[in-house]
Amino acid sequence: MRKILTVTAVAAVALMALSGCSSRAPEAAGGSAAAGFPADSVIGVALPSKTSENWVLAGGLFEDGLKAAGFKGDVQYAGASTTVKDQQDQISAMVTNGAKVIVIGAQDGGQLGTQVKDARDAGAIVIAYDRLILNTDNVDYYVAYDNFKVGELQGQALLDGLAAKKPEGPYNIELFSGNSADANAPVFFNGAMSVLQPKIDDGTLVVASGQTDIKQTATADWKPENAQSRMDSLLTSTYGSQEIDGVLSPNDTLARAIITSVKAAGKPIPVVTGQDSEVESVKSIMAGEQYSTINKDTRVLVKQAIDMVKTLQTGGTPETNDDTYNNGNKIVPAFLLPPVIVTKDNAAEAYANDPKLSPLTK
Repeated sequence: MRKILTVTAVAAVALMALSGCSSRAPEAAGGSAAAGFPADSVIGVALPSKTSENWVLAGGLFEDGLKAAGFKGDVQYAGASTTVKDQQDQISAMVTNGAKVIVIGAQDGGQLGTQVKDARDAGAIVIAYDRLILNTDNVDYYVAYDNFKVGELQGQALLDGLAAKKPEGPYNIELFSGNSADANAPVFFNGAMSVLQPKIDDGTLVVASGQTDIKQTATADWKPENAQSRMDSLLTSTYGSQEIDGVLSPNDTLARAIITSVKAAGKPIPVVTGQDSEVESVKSIMAGEQYSTINKDTRVLVKQAIDMVKTLQTGGTPETNDDTYNNGNKIVPAFLLPPVIVTKDNAAEAYANDPKLSPLTK
């Protein structure tokens, strides 16, 4: 089990990562963009549906950051549809419009193979943002937070919260994971289970419903109503006469839906994890309801992606610091940023430099 870094240590690592050297030289992208391109070129940014605060924030940051860097930013969101067609069409239009780099936060990372091939064939460089694009050779770089580490931190936070709640187990818990089409969902889940499975095996943790497979725990489209409905069913079927002590939730939106379900059932709020540092969840943490979240500062992640674009514009090779992400076809050179676990105890420190979240911790 990896040791959880303190907020100060993580901040230092982040600064080192942003200024440090590449661990290896990634393979060159195809097409003319590999030799650099005009400073006022079109840069496409294809983002998924606006399912959480961080995606909404990312769009605005990309628009402002690309403009400030002198590029013509073309930032698009997939529609509210659960299909990926909107994003496929948007990427195709970016290729037609001559985008030199296309940054993609995938709606469904397994269904963009044709579009990214067309982009590469047209000479564009493809950067997977936050979510890995799967089963294709036509993705050049990946920029994200360390998503396996996110899962580890969530799993450890659940254990810590349970221990604080009562000194000894067994503890009744339930497991939730994200949308099955999101390449990050199994990474979060597997990271968490690397911490939780030994405690399930020795009886410290009891998944009373028996639903431990990721297919059973998935939340379609990351929709809170789907998480709330499943939690309602679990409470009815499994927790009529017993209490639920903890819930592994992969993000804040789902965490709040789970808490809403538990409150409606008239049960004590269990230890619930989260991710994304959404405003309402930070408020909930400070109020003593949601136990934890993960701080993955979107401002830092967008800046890193734009820095990659700026390096590519000059014909340079962007820095990477990880060579472990296999998308099914290739190892994608990655730049990973370190996530930070946040509870009520360290929220003021974690958000000290965030003008939106810092006031909530006073």
